[in-house]
Amino acid sequence: MKTISPSLTLLALAINAFAIGSTEFISVGLMPMIVKTFNISLSQAGLTVSLYALGVTVGAPLLTILTGTWNRKTLMISIMGLFILGNLLSAFAPTFLLLLVGRVLASLAHGIFMSISTVIAADVVRPEKRASAIALMFTGLTVATVIGVPLGTFIGQHSNWHMSFVFIVVIGLIGLIATSILVPKGLPIPGKINLSGLARIFTNKSILMSLFITAFGYGGTFAAYTYLTPILEGTFRFSASTVVIILVVYGVMVAIGNSLGGHLANKNILPALQKMFAALALSLLFLFISASLASQALGLIATLLLGLFAFMNVPGLQLYVVQLAEKFTPKDITLVSAFNIAAFNVGITLGSFVGGQISKGSSVVFTPLGGIIIILLAMFLIRLAQKDQASKL
Repeated sequence: MKTISPSLTLLALAINAFAIGSTEFISVGLMPMIVKTFNISLSQAGLTVSLYALGVTVGAPLLTILTGTWNRKTLMISIMGLFILGNLLSAFAPTFLLLLVGRVLASLAHGIFMSISTVIAADVVRPEKRASAIALMFTGLTVATVIGVPLGTFIGQHSNWHMSFVFIVVIGLIGLIATSILVPKGLPIPGKINLSGLARIFTNKSILMSLFITAFGYGGTFAAYTYLTPILEGTFRFSASTVVIILVVYGVMVAIGNSLGGHLANKNILPALQKMFAALALSLLFLFISASLASQALGLIATLLLGLFAFMNVPGLQLYVVQLAEKFTPKDITLVSAFNIAAFNVGITLGSFVGGQISKGSSVVFTPLGGIIIILLAMFLIRLAQKDQASKL
């Protein structure tokens, strides 16, 4: 039987990641339209982001545990089927409640996909190529930020937001077809996951702290990013068509930041993460100042700087927790990876919730300040982790 090239398998994973990355943040661009359609508040519309993240948080570890004995290819096909179903429901939701249900269904698929696809990417290549393979798979998420979200927003603005979700369904179908053709059948099956691994993970101080660092460090961005479109349109007075262009360039900055972040984290992870978080906090402060002045020029610069630093930390956060798992709980690497995916989305839930409460209580102008506070918590935890490492040398 002809073997499938690892590059083609990674391509299939990247296509799926593109679909999933597009749907994760699509409501950021569609939020003003969703508010108008259902006559709800901005903070209520923010639930399309925060509940999605909560679904990923629950879905990643829970479904990873429940599907440990499934054939990996069958599982990936099932995941994309669930993803398509959730987005179809969102596309044709007649009420805001059903829109949220669709978002949650898609988020469950997202959670387990990120957990499983990381392991598949590592399994199909030689050991020394694992990091590169995982990075290539994550390229789909980066491209989603550059192309998927702005394109979905553009479609929504020139037709309606329902068609934005139809667009994502089409991408999901392409991913499903690619999975059925390009993902091998005989991938290693982890088997029934031993729940004693939960005890090993959550009694390990270093791993537990790394999960909190992921949640706070990644999540701080979302206090402002969740409401970026209302900030650009309402505070900086950019037109809807200009916002689409800004989101595209924002995505390009994210791609550059991810690449730089991976390079920097290869050398010395914790000091590199500390610097990235400091730069992110400063970019949020600049966004707040720009919004307070209502300066379009400064707002544009601040938005692009936020894009550069917002997700620069992701490769380092993922690599750090995997290294800790290899060192302390080598039997539970898949489960630790799942919990780190959950931690990313705990951060999104926390950040978008904080941003929602700030916008509800005062104004979206102040949402970056909430993000700064969350990021400072991550920086404090990194400092504790560095001291803990130093004490063991």
